[in-house]
Amino acid sequence: MAREYSLAAAGITLANQAVTMAFFNPVAGTVVEVLRCWVAQSANATSAQQRVQLNTQVTVFPTLTSQAPAKLKTGDPASGITGGTAGAAGTSGINASAEGAGAKTVIWADAFNVLNGWLWVPTPRETIMVQGAASAGFGLHVPVAPATLTNWAFGLVLAEIG
Repeated sequence: MAREYSLAAAGITLANQAVTMAFFNPVAGTVVEVLRCWVAQSANATSAQQRVQLNTQVTVFPTLTSQAPAKLKTGDPASGITGGTAGAAGTSGINASAEGAGAKTVIWADAFNVLNGWLWVPTPRETIMVQGAASAGFGLHVPVAPATLTNWAFGLVLAEIG
């Protein structure tokens, strides 16, 4: 049975560069399904377009602020993914300070108005499955620095399968 977790943050100041907002790398032998992703900002009321993308990345991974996924159901065990700063297998983090040299493969690219925010809720057949044996992590990424760097909220909901 899959267990659901959230890897999210709010009130975050981003670096003035392309930034991986949330990233996880499953351990070999597991599969993680990405169920939902979102991005928003609350710093100002100036309309601006912002690009966003979902991608996989192979080594070298982003340098992250360590954060483990939070369980969505109180009776579930803690996630099998723990917080980490280097994007290694079995770890997750937020708000990258450096992107790493690993190649990114864009799975989903989009743009949104920062006044409205962005929400990606795939239909069941469009969910993204990340294999632990693939030696690649999954990232929620803004490929262009936002005009406003403060007060960002973002995250993803994931299900650990097997």
